[in-house]
Amino acid sequence: MPEWIETLLVFLPALLLAWAGCFLLYRLAARALVHRDEFWRSLLARTRGPVQMGMMILAVSFAANATPLPAREGQLLRHALLLAFIACVTWFIKTMLEIWTTLHLRRFRIDVEDNLLARKHVTQSRILQRVGSGIIVAVGFSAALMTFDDVRQYGVSLLASAGAAGIVLGLALQPVLRNLLAGIQLAVTQPIRIDDAVIVEGEWGNVEEITSTYVVVRIWDKRRLIVPLNYFIEQPFQNWTRSDATLIGSVMIYLDYGVSVADLRAEAERIVRASPLWNRDVFALQVTDFREREVEVRILASATHAAKAFDLRCEIREKLLDYLQREQARALPRSRTDLMVGTEQSRQAIEAIA
Repeated sequence: MPEWIETLLVFLPALLLAWAGCFLLYRLAARALVHRDEFWRSLLARTRGPVQMGMMILAVSFAANATPLPAREGQLLRHALLLAFIACVTWFIKTMLEIWTTLHLRRFRIDVEDNLLARKHVTQSRILQRVGSGIIVAVGFSAALMTFDDVRQYGVSLLASAGAAGIVLGLALQPVLRNLLAGIQLAVTQPIRIDDAVIVEGEWGNVEEITSTYVVVRIWDKRRLIVPLNYFIEQPFQNWTRSDATLIGSVMIYLDYGVSVADLRAEAERIVRASPLWNRDVFALQVTDFREREVEVRILASATHAAKAFDLRCEIREKLLDYLQREQARALPRSRTDLMVGTEQSRQAIEAIA
């Protein structure tokens, strides 16, 4: 019997046995979790890839020891197994980090009114997870490179000759490095968090995603604004939910000097108190300015978050407009003209027309 057939007869059953063992193990685990929710079954599915790869490596290693191989082929196979083992360990650690992050974030909900603590943990965990995953992959790749004799032998000379190249590469990768450092700074200082209401480049929206290089802002009309991470470190922007999601909305109205401010205040207060959007915190109506032909009236009312504050302002405008048209039509802005009448006859004629 040829040697390659003998080798194949050893390796194939070992690989099939490893695959069947992994399949049976996960079927039993899935059956044990059948009464649990989908969350736990999804976590189990994430570990299937690295575990199956590890069992395959173990099976090939046993087969290699049980099969007589030529020296050169045996050395190449052992090196390939070592690289596969490093890749499997890197994959497994990266998967464990993702599972830990998912389990940690399961305790927090951002779909509730008071979600400040949840947004803080989600933002920190997501950014640090991406940074940690990058470090794990970099360490695994470095370990794989160190398995080659040429890299170990010429490592010192490579580091020495890489000085100038490193400077050039550092300049070329400056934007990437700036965003990476900005991501770490964002995770620590948190000027923005997931689901924060922000105004960036004149656009209002919510922070939808924070990656290792950019931030996705979901604009109110469902557009997406992609902003580099370092923007939030170097440029000024508005964060409406930095420490509290509650906002005070303002409504400006310009009326005639004949308006009854007391009646207008009573009606505005009735409208705000009857609205389910008001959070029962702030209400005020003030005359904030006198102009040439009208007075400026400002109404303040608070809501639990930006979207409700906007809807509350629109509701106040609509209902006050209806009130003014019904009850104080003469308070709407208008222009006055006084005619200087020179004679008694002209005055009588104008009165007759009137």
